[in-house]
Amino acid sequence: MSAGYRRWAGVLLWLAIAVAGLMVVAFVASIVFLVKADADVDNAAYGYLAIFLWFGIAAAIPVLLALGIPAVVMTRRARQQERLGHDAV
Repeated sequence: MSAGYRRWAGVLLWLAIAVAGLMVVAFVASIVFLVKADADVDNAAYGYLAIFLWFGIAAAIPVLLALGIPAVVMTRRARQQERLGHDAV
C-alpha cells in the first residue's frame, strides 16, 4: 500500500469528520432558531432559517456518505495490510 493511498484515506476521513461536525452545528443552530421563532411572532423569520438549514443538512448527507464510506474502507485496508505485513496484498 502506497503512502499516497494512506494519505488519501486520512484526508477523506478528516473531510467526513468536518462535514459531520458542520451538520451537527447546523442542526443545533436550527433548533436555536426554532426556539427563537416560537418565542415571539416578530422573530418568525428564524423558523425559515431553520428550514433552510434542514435542507442544507439533507443535501450534505450524500456528501457525508460519499466521503465517509470510502474513507472507512481505505483506512481499514491500510490497517489490515500493516497488521499482515507490508508484503501482503
